[in-house]
Amino acid sequence: MKTILCINGSDSMGHAGIQADIRTIRDLGGHAVTAITSVTVQNSMGIADVYELPPDLVAGQVRAIYEETRPDAVKVGMMGNPETIGKVRDEIVGCRQVVCSPVILSSYGGLLMSNDAIRTYCQRLLPICTLLIVKCMDAEIILGQRICTDRDMVAAASVLHAMGATHVLLRGGTYSAGRINALLYSSDSDCSFFSSVNIEGWQRHGVGGTLSTAIATRMALGDTVLEAVTNAHSYMHCQVVYASAHQTSLQASALYDRLMSLIADNYRTAHDVTFYARRLNITARYLSQVTNAVCGRPPKQIIDDYIVRESEKLLQTTTLSVQQIAFEMGFSSQMAFAKFFKAKKGAAPTFCRANFPS
Repeated sequence: MKTILCINGSDSMGHAGIQADIRTIRDLGGHAVTAITSVTVQNSMGIADVYELPPDLVAGQVRAIYEETRPDAVKVGMMGNPETIGKVRDEIVGCRQVVCSPVILSSYGGLLMSNDAIRTYCQRLLPICTLLIVKCMDAEIILGQRICTDRDMVAAASVLHAMGATHVLLRGGTYSAGRINALLYSSDSDCSFFSSVNIEGWQRHGVGGTLSTAIATRMALGDTVLEAVTNAHSYMHCQVVYASAHQTSLQASALYDRLMSLIADNYRTAHDVTFYARRLNITARYLSQVTNAVCGRPPKQIIDDYIVRESEKLLQTTTLSVQQIAFEMGFSSQMAFAKFFKAKKGAAPTFCRANFPS
């Protein structure tokens, strides 16, 4: 399994921070190792207090990990102590895949990094950063300039790129009515805009941290930066990290969340839409309307995709035979499982296992 090192703060509620990092890496089939930079006192009302761990203790955690293994990617999140930033940089400088996601403002608007910490972060970490992921409002603080248009986003990303980051993902621009934008920038001739109608969802607490960890994990698994961003975005939809979408009611979003929880609990034994519709006390037709509105996919595809993803994990991370996996996934025979898997992935289960990068 690919190893991803997450250097981040702890979230006492588990919605963000190290706790969410571990959950995300596990879901995507990686192995998480961690270094905790700070302990927070927080809940849904906001962050009440932050205790920064001593710099030597944070660096010591990272050093101990490198003595045992060499991470395939590093995600650097919340760090507010300039000395800690410098010491951590010296420990991870040799890693080929470094994803930096600074936490300057909390989702509730509180300032979490001093000017000295921001300056040190930019001077020490950006030059070794493969991908910098930063919200527009945080980029405004880093650069000391307003970002008010898509053109401003390109200009800001260009400056951040010039500061050392190989790629920049600038997210959270709301300059088009009813849409939120993100920009992946590699050079003036290589930049791509992404757009979503889910403004509320992308601004929820913990979403940015989960996105950066998902991207780092996909990069460790061999994706290019663009592929990693695309696949991480797909993961965010599948796991319902955020739950609102264009022209959907709160009821629809809540039903979708409950559907995903039911699938997670029952996918080994229940593969049909009717089962889940009955458990939700709605018709299969209405369930289809809900899922198409929230994520643009019919419920059967959501169920099948979940089964395929869990099957791939078993094929790639265990020594279970294909027949054992077939029974684990609730199929009556190896042949039925192989037929299902090939229809969804275009290749037999044995091919998937044989061609998974070691």
